[in-house]
Amino acid sequence: MFNLRSIVGMIPGARAIKQAVWGRMLNYRPLVSFPKNRESPKSLEIHEFSSAENGNFLSEDRAHTFVLYRIIGNDLVPRHEKGQSRRNLEFILRHEEDLEGCEKRFVVNRIVDSDEERHIIALLEEAGLPYLHIPFSWAEYQKTGWDVQDIPIEFAPFSRNFEKLSPSSRGSILMRQYRHKNNYVMNNNGARNAALESGKVHAKWVLPWDGNCFLTVHAWDKIRQLVIAHGSIPYHIVPMARIVDNDELLDPTFRPNAIEEPQVIFRADSSEVFDSEYPYGRRSKVEFFWRIGYPGKWDNWPIELWDLPCPEYSPDTGRYAEGGWVARLYSGKAELEKGRDRKAWIGRGEARTEAIASMLDMLDAHAFDHRLELECPVFVPWKDDVEISTPAKAYLGNAVTEALKRGPFSVVDKTTLPPSGVPHDYWHPAPYYWPHPLKIPGLPYVRRDGQRVSGTRMYEPLSDKYDRTRLQYMFDDTYTMAIAWRQYGDPVYGSRGGELIRHWFLKPETAMTPHLKYAQVRRGHNRNRGSSTGIIEFKDLYYFLDAVRILKRGGFLTGEELVDFKAWLVEYLEWLRTSEQGIGERAALNNHGTYYDLQIAAICAFLGEAKLLRETLRDSRIRLLAQFDAQGAQPHELKRTNTAHYCCFNLQGWIHLAHIAESVGEDLWNFTGEDGRGLKKGMEWLLARSRSAWPYRQIEDFDSERFLPIAYCYQEKYGHIATEIVPSLPAAARVKSKFHPHDGIRPYWNLFMPDSSCDAICGSQGEGITA
Repeated sequence: MFNLRSIVGMIPGARAIKQAVWGRMLNYRPLVSFPKNRESPKSLEIHEFSSAENGNFLSEDRAHTFVLYRIIGNDLVPRHEKGQSRRNLEFILRHEEDLEGCEKRFVVNRIVDSDEERHIIALLEEAGLPYLHIPFSWAEYQKTGWDVQDIPIEFAPFSRNFEKLSPSSRGSILMRQYRHKNNYVMNNNGARNAALESGKVHAKWVLPWDGNCFLTVHAWDKIRQLVIAHGSIPYHIVPMARIVDNDELLDPTFRPNAIEEPQVIFRADSSEVFDSEYPYGRRSKVEFFWRIGYPGKWDNWPIELWDLPCPEYSPDTGRYAEGGWVARLYSGKAELEKGRDRKAWIGRGEARTEAIASMLDMLDAHAFDHRLELECPVFVPWKDDVEISTPAKAYLGNAVTEALKRGPFSVVDKTTLPPSGVPHDYWHPAPYYWPHPLKIPGLPYVRRDGQRVSGTRMYEPLSDKYDRTRLQYMFDDTYTMAIAWRQYGDPVYGSRGGELIRHWFLKPETAMTPHLKYAQVRRGHNRNRGSSTGIIEFKDLYYFLDAVRILKRGGFLTGEELVDFKAWLVEYLEWLRTSEQGIGERAALNNHGTYYDLQIAAICAFLGEAKLLRETLRDSRIRLLAQFDAQGAQPHELKRTNTAHYCCFNLQGWIHLAHIAESVGEDLWNFTGEDGRGLKKGMEWLLARSRSAWPYRQIEDFDSERFLPIAYCYQEKYGHIATEIVPSLPAAARVKSKFHPHDGIRPYWNLFMPDSSCDAICGSQGEGITA
């Protein structure tokens, strides 16, 4: 039977045309909005400052009192020069004169560098100036997560469209992910609001300004006269001038061109504050201008798909006056300060984004990297007192006996050659692509989902022509030998495991080249290269690397061999990240994307590539939200012809990835979207459908015991399973320890569970998981 999709697939070039058209549509997808296109606000009356609202400011001595807060935060290299905030403070303290009617205060705002913070506080205390101190806390920072909720999946960092975006758009997506961390560390609007709250008890007018603001006597007189003349208006806008040479401000005749993003003065009874959800570097002050309707170039700034939405107009819209000027002291980077055109403005924005990302990366590395234990297995407990269950012990014994009878394995053992003609290249044809039924030369192969080509089914006799079966034997037998040595201490097992690794990866005459260029080849397509989907054939690398760790601990790999193996992995990782196949697999929206992340995470955890591991786990959260819906279903997997298989398979991939994340202190188990979607709901949805006949399409036989490892994982991570989801479970140790590799279940998943492993719901009553 051919459906419309398969018929289209028979047309030469149809898929490429579809992808090109769809890619063009995405690349030119319109922006959501421009602030200038909002509906005009209703006209509002000017708000008068009355005794009924704040009579304590009407006394003669406080009628026009001001308090200026300057918020001193972190230096952002390369946008700023290191130590620039302290040097600018020194300049202010040395050269800024007293301002009539204005008290000067400061906010020391979450400065990460403790030495810089100490110097800044010492300068303020020596000058006898009051300050608010908002400290930085490592414990609080470590609890701050990523913001990935509203990043469209088609523009996620792992998507093909991400690289088509401008550098500034890519940077804004990155800043969206970092938003919560940015808001904690930079605390831009949070500190402004703290200054506002504090200042309203000290004066009628509050200036919650940036730490690099400098006021000359002439500039202050202009501002003060404006405010006094328009005292009935609650907000006053003061344009800012960018200064390249601070010494210019010492000339009393100096009058700069103030055209930069302005500062704001608030009357003490004003109702508006800054929105602390908006992060530094992404319109944190501009959102206030949008709300009160203060016009400027920001009205033409696009609100992109991944941005926080443009705010609605405030009831105080239009209640502002503008005038005067304030200087912005030198940032320490003249090349970023001199330009006044759009190119310079974009350059400053990109430098700011780079600087914020660099700082947050540094903080993440400090908080994260020490948790990466390269020598410690992720999936196998290493404590000496951990015993394996009796049923699993018998299974392991049988597996060891069988494994000792075969191997070692090598890609050079296959009976056919890959299109490259090089026997060291891994080779396997695409399992679901069949010769075109019309038998006309040059027509592409046709996809038949769920129907495997002869020789591509694992362990069948004809599979000897290719590498997939022996790859699986190598993964599984190495893991078996490592666990057997760890459990029984017999060096025969460890030696055998070491030999399997050497034979597949290290010996020049038998080693595999570190790529999958010829995995899942469709003849006559893409120069007879493999497809991105072929990368999934290496999916079990994650538990194999645990075997390498164990065997290395036992001395069954020399230091030199371990170095060579890591070099192989480094080259393979580079191929995964830069090849067309790897880029395509990373962009996959279904289980292929999940298992790509699993491979990358496993390799990074083994090699100590902490930054890439952090980024992979960060972006995997976007993937998770896209793969599960609010009920826990997996829409991409429910499109397949074997839906029970793919829903279980994909969820198993997530379980393995969450274990790796947990090993470095990251929590995917409890990460959820705003509507609750996540792994917990995904397991509940799946397990609730395990107690009766599977209600979706499944054209192949399905082993319903595959639900059991998922059920026991749920119990381990979330506790008791509701009886309406699963009424009863058998003891985990009595379930088979090894499933078919296509199922995605780690071998010996229940090896270290005690014989009686089950909770209160285990028993004979009720309807349980079907088998």
